[in-house]
Amino acid sequence: MTIKLASVKDAEEILQLQYRAYRSEAQLYDDYEIQPLTQTLDELKAEFEDHLVIKYTTEAKIIGSVRAKTVNHDCSIGKLIVDPDYQNQGVGNQLLQEIEKRSSDAQRFELFTGHKSEKNLYLYRKARYEQFKTQQIHSRLTLIFLEKHIQKI
Repeated sequence: MTIKLASVKDAEEILQLQYRAYRSEAQLYDDYEIQPLTQTLDELKAEFEDHLVIKYTTEAKIIGSVRAKTVNHDCSIGKLIVDPDYQNQGVGNQLLQEIEKRSSDAQRFELFTGHKSEKNLYLYRKARYEQFKTQQIHSRLTLIFLEKHIQKI
């Protein structure tokens, strides 16, 4: 298994994986209109223009991916996805570490997840992310925003 930069040629496979990975989140919140499930292929392709997109592959397929965009030393991490068949095997942690490493200009990292997404919250807190705000989307979903500051020497 390898982690490397994704290209726009990978967009369709990443989008299909995204749909699979976010189905459980949609079920958890009883909301099938969440952005990761409604994102189009063209919207994802456009993200390749200004986002760093990483993929985690086996010999045959992409089993994980993450995206990030850094502006003024603030890196927003999004759509950390892992194939449901490969979850709880360290793939998400490796992707998170890799996106941080490749975002070398960042001094602060930010990401968010839903309040019921216990596995995500565990992963992020284990990686030293701390909650700094919440945002209620609707009665069934509150987003928890987490951040991590990096001291540059």
